[in-house]
Amino acid sequence: MTPRCLDDVVRGVRTGPLGDRLDTPVGLGFLTQQAVRHASRDRSYRNHVLSLRIEDAVGSCSVEPGELTEDVIFDCLGTPARRLLDHPSEAVRVAALDAYLQWLRPHRDHAEAVVLDRGSTLDKSLRRAAAVVDLLPPEPGRVLVVGVVNSLLHHLRTRGIGYVACDRKGGRTEWDEEIRTDAAGALDDCDAVLASGMVLGNGTFAALLDHVRATGKPFVLFAQTASAVLPCFLDSGVTAVSAEPYPFFWLDGGQSTIYRYRAGERR
Repeated sequence: MTPRCLDDVVRGVRTGPLGDRLDTPVGLGFLTQQAVRHASRDRSYRNHVLSLRIEDAVGSCSVEPGELTEDVIFDCLGTPARRLLDHPSEAVRVAALDAYLQWLRPHRDHAEAVVLDRGSTLDKSLRRAAAVVDLLPPEPGRVLVVGVVNSLLHHLRTRGIGYVACDRKGGRTEWDEEIRTDAAGALDDCDAVLASGMVLGNGTFAALLDHVRATGKPFVLFAQTASAVLPCFLDSGVTAVSAEPYPFFWLDGGQSTIYRYRAGERR
């Protein structure tokens, strides 16, 4: 079955060859709260990310501030992955599945590793953004960017690629452009989609996937959220994924690694 949403991937895992270890419990849960203002940039931003660890793998899902209590995270400890895949919180379901898939299918065995050299927060943000934008076709047309990261917009601007910036929080870009809040309403005005993995955790992924499947438009994802889940949609609408497991580039000034998947090339 071609997956359309998170539940489809869960069903595939439960009934497929990866399902025989679902009784493995979560051993660690934590919430990362991060805020940053890059040197020379005028705006600050913050991220809250739920992470769960199964064996040697950490899966993650971005959340809104205050969305999860300590009790929710604590209750995940010792709970088998099988039960967490039915959890009422979508963030918990995403993080648990992400950890489980990374444990059984490590990125290093299935994707191209790209090392981001050490540097300042801005240096590393720009290096990651360049590696992500490289996943778009050489002439993508106008790109809908869902989940605004100014370093991504910087590289699109540098390459002369037009874009529509979209984020549920709205606001303005670093270049004082309006950030739209309705991604679905902007799809017809764009030729390609570049979206954060957060779309899987906030319920907007299915509409994007339906559109690109119907139109054949390129669909590239940059994923800290669900970095091991989103490659399941390659060759069924998603054309490429930049997968970035925990710890993320913004946590450490040293070297870090992202993994690039392309449709038709998964190992």
